[in-house]
Amino acid sequence: MGVLSALYENSASISGTEYSLPLNSTSGVPASKTDDGYIQVWLDLNALAAADSYELKIYEKVQSAGTQRIMYYRQFNGAQSPPHWISIPISVMYGWDVTLKKLAGTDRTIGWSIRAP
Repeated sequence: MGVLSALYENSASISGTEYSLPLNSTSGVPASKTDDGYIQVWLDLNALAAADSYELKIYEKVQSAGTQRIMYYRQFNGAQSPPHWISIPISVMYGWDVTLKKLAGTDRTIGWSIRAP
């Protein structure tokens, strides 16, 4: 079994502005990270309530000279059970980012990590 590491981790109050998890910021979104390998996104959505709606986007390029586009999208509506969400492992390399954004409801603090083997 390989050794896992958290490439990026933190928590942030997520608002209606797209928030880059690897940048830990709303500026420069989407980012263009070039760490290559597999990533797995972990979210702690315990704070979400009935009227909340949030979206997760994962961006990547198909080719190194290509255009960064949304390759994975997930929407979270209302209180989450179970409160932790884990993505499948996703291969990345050419220019990727993982973002969160509030679509409706209250700004919530969400804990997250982007892990790699």
